[in-house]
Amino acid sequence: MKEIIEEIKAYVPFTKEEAADKKLFLDKLQFQEHLLTRENTDYHFSSSAWVVNPTYDKVLMVYHNIYQSYSWTGGHADGCGDLLQVVKKELEEETGLKEYRLLHEGLFAFDILPVHDHYKKGQFIKEHYHINTTYLFMAPEDQALQVKEDENSDVKWIDVTAIDQAVAEEEMRPYYHKMIEKALLLKKQP
Repeated sequence: MKEIIEEIKAYVPFTKEEAADKKLFLDKLQFQEHLLTRENTDYHFSSSAWVVNPTYDKVLMVYHNIYQSYSWTGGHADGCGDLLQVVKKELEEETGLKEYRLLHEGLFAFDILPVHDHYKKGQFIKEHYHINTTYLFMAPEDQALQVKEDENSDVKWIDVTAIDQAVAEEEMRPYYHKMIEKALLLKKQP
């Protein structure tokens, strides 16, 4: 957990919302117990992958069965303190992707995301928050993709100009727009 806290301390927020989330985490949330597991039913860590193609005009997304929307890949830490490893595992499991590379060292984004109450595998999950770390990857589009049937029903590359049409979760759209903008800024850097 110490390494995660240090990574969050070092992260430079991209938006005022990220700055507020970082402050909330460092001032209050880091002191809660069980943040790496779902034992903390109010706040716990998750990690997501933002995967762009080599021209940065498409992102790899899955159709999430619970939310009935295209979304980034990712998942709960479930006790693992290496959130980059968590997201790589989830990326491979949820998409079948074999060839990809980390584009940006360290966190690409840091958000505290609301999760609405829902049912998963017949069990009620109360509303809670994900302390979410995002990492940026690049992958070629010509790879075979496969769904993880217990979680998603489609995996595909989505044009960044079509994100709003693909994403039914309106509250997630600003996060995805932020990722698109930030990735394009990185692309322009030498």
